[in-house]
Amino acid sequence: MTELSLDLTFLRDLVRRESGIVLESGKDYLVSSRVTPVAHDLGYRGLSDLVRDLRHHPAARTTSRVVEALTTNETLWFRDLEPFAALRRVILPELVRARPARRVRLWSAACSSGQEPYSALMTAFETPDMMGIAVQMLATDLSAAMVERTREGRYSRVEVARGLGRERLMRWFVADGEHWRAGPELTAALSAKVVNLTRPLPVAEQQDVILLRNVLIYFDVETKREVLRRMRRVLAPDGYLMLGATESTVGLDDAWRPVAGLPGVYRPG
Repeated sequence: MTELSLDLTFLRDLVRRESGIVLESGKDYLVSSRVTPVAHDLGYRGLSDLVRDLRHHPAARTTSRVVEALTTNETLWFRDLEPFAALRRVILPELVRARPARRVRLWSAACSSGQEPYSALMTAFETPDMMGIAVQMLATDLSAAMVERTREGRYSRVEVARGLGRERLMRWFVADGEHWRAGPELTAALSAKVVNLTRPLPVAEQQDVILLRNVLIYFDVETKREVLRRMRRVLAPDGYLMLGATESTVGLDDAWRPVAGLPGVYRPG
């Protein structure tokens, strides 16, 4: 193997060990193109110098920068539409009927730059059954930069144009120069922090809905199983787990049962 191939293999193994994300050898161009700018930004002459330092003097900050660079952060408002329709039509009304405490807790477990948790919050606030219900949104991500973006809730004109719609923009956001910022009702209901799903989860309270959409596809089978087991520990017994359209618990964790008529939605068995 060439020195470059060895370096790329080391980086793929590092990302898998630290985040559970599997990057096959066919992703070498992606690894190189994303990590090389990080190397330059950290003062290295190139990717090989960065890898050499990580091999002999691993540093948490450098490792974190590499892992964040290789994390997919593609997102948009109300992505796939149907999950948010399911929240409004079925999931939130069902939870409200079972919650005498009049509180619903939501968790966006891979929030990226915040479009998903804010979309879910808007859905909750727009659901008639949720009138008078306290809503709490926990937004987490592996990337500290994405968590900070979510917490800030500030988006460019291009970003708000990707699925938000003018009516919601005017209702829930406030103009901030050339950007738009999430309004106080949204930000007051949201807390954001860094969480690595492959490590013990620092989630103290049971969640009523966990949005784990388009996350499992990046993990190997054993990591998927472990993440699903951890989700069961923090989800309320009558709560809902929402996966991506192409994801399933079948063959991974039989303790989940699918919800009829709601693709990608599961409840503890």
